[in-house]
Amino acid sequence: MTQQLILYPLLLQLLLAILLMFFWKRIGAQRIISMLGSIVHLGVSIGVFAYIWNNGTQTIQAGGWEAPFGITFIADTFAITMVLLTSIAGLAVSIFSSGSVISDRLRFGYFPIFHFLLLGLTGAFLTGDIFNLYVWFEIIIISSFVLITIGGEKAQLEGAVKYFTLNFLASIIFLTAIAVLYGLTGSLNMADLANKVAAVENRALVEITAILFLIGFGIKSAVFPLYFWLPASYHTPPSAVSAIFGGLLTKVGVYALIRVFTLIFVGDVFLDQILLVLAIFTLFSGAVGALVQNNIRKVFSYLIICHIGYMIIGLGMFTEVAIAGAIFYLVHDILVKTNLFMISGLIYRIKGSNSMRALGGFYANYPKLSLLMFIPLFSLVGIPPLSGFWPKISLITASFDTGSYWSLAAIIFASFITLVVIAKLWAEVFWKDAQEIPVRPKFRYYHKIKNIKRIQIIVPIVFLSLVTLYVGFGAEHIQTLATRISSELMDNQQYIDAVLNTQISE
Repeated sequence: MTQQLILYPLLLQLLLAILLMFFWKRIGAQRIISMLGSIVHLGVSIGVFAYIWNNGTQTIQAGGWEAPFGITFIADTFAITMVLLTSIAGLAVSIFSSGSVISDRLRFGYFPIFHFLLLGLTGAFLTGDIFNLYVWFEIIIISSFVLITIGGEKAQLEGAVKYFTLNFLASIIFLTAIAVLYGLTGSLNMADLANKVAAVENRALVEITAILFLIGFGIKSAVFPLYFWLPASYHTPPSAVSAIFGGLLTKVGVYALIRVFTLIFVGDVFLDQILLVLAIFTLFSGAVGALVQNNIRKVFSYLIICHIGYMIIGLGMFTEVAIAGAIFYLVHDILVKTNLFMISGLIYRIKGSNSMRALGGFYANYPKLSLLMFIPLFSLVGIPPLSGFWPKISLITASFDTGSYWSLAAIIFASFITLVVIAKLWAEVFWKDAQEIPVRPKFRYYHKIKNIKRIQIIVPIVFLSLVTLYVGFGAEHIQTLATRISSELMDNQQYIDAVLNTQISE
């Protein structure tokens, strides 16, 4: 029975999504169910994480079919860490949504779709079957497309078309790659594929298949040059939607890249070099894109792209230290990016604009909120001892160890440009004198909404800021976690044995 624990986070999100559909017209009840359900989900995820930490990788075979014939769900340290991060970000955004998203949007099924999105993310992290991963990706795409279009504003629809078109193309490429891989090996179980792909004699065809996976997951991760859909779409929906998108949607693509290229396509120098080149250009293009933006949410969108490069560069260097740095950065980035988009929503709610030129005087008028916002903003930069600093140490060390000096230069360049971008944002929004912004009579400004709504907007920002401070000041714990995950990924035989040697419980 203990093996079934790994399905509890998945089943709870499914239950929440279905339950919320029975309260379709009762928006108040949906808010309460979503928040309480997200708290319970966080508790369950913490419990399962503790169990996996103490007892090692756990698997379960759906329908009682032995691997590799059935669908496998597997929770190793990497997978359950991603599930825990999903529950943390999901709780924060659930509370933030209750206070910031207007009822006209909520009545179109916002909360049920939101939890279906979290269901898809959780399933993608826990599955051990490559086709089942595709299925979870489709649930994510469908749910996110609905969320990005709720409200039906022109900018949203334009962004949604770009978002859906590129992600649909990624799904087609992903499905094609799966078909080729199945034709080569006759299997879809990822642990079984790890053994069978290594035995394929036609290495050129294996490399082509790996590149198809790289393109498919690269589009979803917004890796250079496949990222143009992201800055064109992430600034258009409500900030609560952008928060979960910015925090988790691109990271599920990164997770898939790390999983596939440390388990199935391993030890190919050519592929590692491609990953490094893409990572370097991703760091450069995202940083330059952020530098020329005026809209706060577009700045954060380009910084998502830029900082994806840190994770991919760790995967490309493919050493235990580099992978540990990539995992640490992944943890940091999910928390910070989710928080930053919520902060952009708070600024918009207070001032009625996200244009840096139109803003100003924020520190003078809201000093406490400004100090709160300082935490995620400068954690993103990597000011020591905040959370963004520590994973870069691992990545820089790995760059020296592998002699990858172009990677080192890209890491330093992206870090410097991020500092310039955030310093510019801080000067424009917080220190500059307040600018005259035309008052919008029908707009629900922060000072006009009820106190409970203000609390629901502020509390999740405080919550994620505290978690971010823990990641920074308790970096030794996160480093221990990242090192363990890296060790498990580099020694993929543990994963393979956990799946293929599992006995079906009666």
